[in-house]
Amino acid sequence: MELNVIKSEQQYEQYLDWVDEMFDQGIKPDSPQGKKVEVCLVLIKDYEDKNFPIPFPDPIDAIKVKMEELGLKNKDLIGKVGSKSYVSMILNRKKPLTLDLARLFHKELNIPADILLS
Repeated sequence: MELNVIKSEQQYEQYLDWVDEMFDQGIKPDSPQGKKVEVCLVLIKDYEDKNFPIPFPDPIDAIKVKMEELGLKNKDLIGKVGSKSYVSMILNRKKPLTLDLARLFHKELNIPADILLS
């Protein structure tokens, strides 16, 4: 198969089918065919990134999920964010997520800044 930049849905589907066939055949990653599959996967990813973008999650939802992952409760944010009611108001979207709070959540919870600023 000759590989080119993917420009259509049909070409995208053909590349996906070809990669599936190669995986079914059990090709070795360091073989010439394996290298070709690797290039094809890069082309597929590029097409998907351009045509099927994944939207960022809601910043407040991201904070809540990260808090749950870390086992944090609202009370754990009181000293860093503000009072209990202020923390609650932010997490219930009654107060806006300010730039300073976005920085704090980025630093404390390791949430990517682009998610917090979306």
